[in-house]
Amino acid sequence: MKINLKATRLELTEAITDYVQAKVDMLEKYLGNTPVLNCDVELEKTIGDKRKGDIFRAEINLQIPKEILRVEKTQPDLYKAIDKVKDHLEEIIISHREKLRDQKRGK
Repeated sequence: MKINLKATRLELTEAITDYVQAKVDMLEKYLGNTPVLNCDVELEKTIGDKRKGDIFRAEINLQIPKEILRVEKTQPDLYKAIDKVKDHLEEIIISHREKLRDQKRGK
């Protein structure tokens, strides 16, 4: 799946890009035959106060026909934020797929 990756106040290294690509590619098996129209990933380093340190925000907007699935998570570690957003989006995709299946069956 092709993703549009944007970073704010953060240097986008090849390791981060590869990590995000690998995590987003894991979502394809849950999508099944559903076509992905657009996938936007935004990573941001927010500047917290001195006690909390830096906080990283990861956001994924996944556009599928008639729907946009959006998840945003913040964590003190960038890779944990990416993992959390992937896990939550996985749950949303599964529930969306089950909802469509129930509508098709007339429930």
